Amino acid sequence: MQPYSLYLHIPFCVHRCAYCDFNTYASLGDLIEPYTQALVREIAISGHSAQAAFHTALPVHTVFFGGGTPSLLSLDQLGRIISALHQSFDLQPGCELTLEANPGTLSADFMFGLEGLGINRLSLGMQSANPWELKLLERQHNLTDVIQAVSWTRQAGISNINLDLIFGLPYQSVRSWENTLHMAISLQTPHLSLYSLTLEHGTPLANWVNRGLVSEPDGNLAAEMYELSMRILAENGYAQYEISNWARPAAAACRHNLQYWRGYPWLGLGAGAHGYIPGLRTVNILAPAAYIQRLSNTSTSSDPFPLTPATQDQRRLSSQDEQGEYMMMALRLTEAGVADHEFTSRFGISLHSAYSRQIRRLIRKGLIEWTGSGNLRLTYTGRMLGNQVFMEFI
Repeated sequence: MQPYSLYLHIPFCVHRCAYCDFNTYASLGDLIEPYTQALVREIAISGHSAQAAFHTALPVHTVFFGGGTPSLLSLDQLGRIISALHQSFDLQPGCELTLEANPGTLSADFMFGLEGLGINRLSLGMQSANPWELKLLERQHNLTDVIQAVSWTRQAGISNINLDLIFGLPYQSVRSWENTLHMAISLQTPHLSLYSLTLEHGTPLANWVNRGLVSEPDGNLAAEMYELSMRILAENGYAQYEISNWARPAAAACRHNLQYWRGYPWLGLGAGAHGYIPGLRTVNILAPAAYIQRLSNTSTSSDPFPLTPATQDQRRLSSQDEQGEYMMMALRLTEAGVADHEFTSRFGISLHSAYSRQIRRLIRKGLIEWTGSGNLRLTYTGRMLGNQVFMEFI
């Protein structure tokens, strides 16, 4: 059986950042404990329904605590969740357990505690090395916090560390971005994730721009920053394996995110979490209080796998839906791309037969190319114009 991945959503934050449109909430600290209890129950229910469906414990090879700020949970709360995972699923040897963290919420004792619980990968929201840019984003940390967090993480024995960075900010110069990039490189973490700022509707930052209080981001400048990033990171030994992700060495690629990009199944547990199994996408109820209520005093469920009492919506996928989504996700893998033999094995039709017109058009535009091994991938230009490519397969 293809191993599954688990995404666990922790929707709590000390402060909601100005650019964030994720399912996160500030000032709900009193719900953290009942939410932990509800999540433990959903894990048990999901594991039980999987065992009923497959007649064996579901094999899991990656777990990702995302948010929100999962590092706001206590070690006891995280320990209970991880214990429930071991009881309900078959966590494979070497299972990748990632926890997202805000650098300003960490301590040395907490990091040693995480390592003791089995967390073996940490993803830190650095975002910028520039104090003014962090203030604009309303981040609750500074550069010193990032440096200290990386040091504590390594001291605790967790060497697999990712730094998230954001470019294309209002007023951000190429020089400022280059400084952030070099500072991140100097910390010598094996993984870097670089994201271009998107102004999401309803966020404070989008409202400030719409009201003329903050300058609109410069798309051309953001493209220049991205191209600069590809060059600098390559010069420093980082391999770009996905549009927004670099690893040094290549083996440090995030296995959890590869699950998404390769179209393999994952379960989404927690408020607002999304899940996918072949032919079906699921979405959990958004509000933490409503999520807690749905799992209240519930230890079993008649819902068929992968549904749980927290499932708010489910969408059946046609074969055409599956093919299009697979193309959009797998083409994000800048080196591997889409293997023709794998596409044919999965869908019973070759890439040429399914998308000959789109492929010819994108090759003429210089956005995709065939490799010698029969894989279709983005060109260097295509990496910067990925959305133009992905739209062809919707």
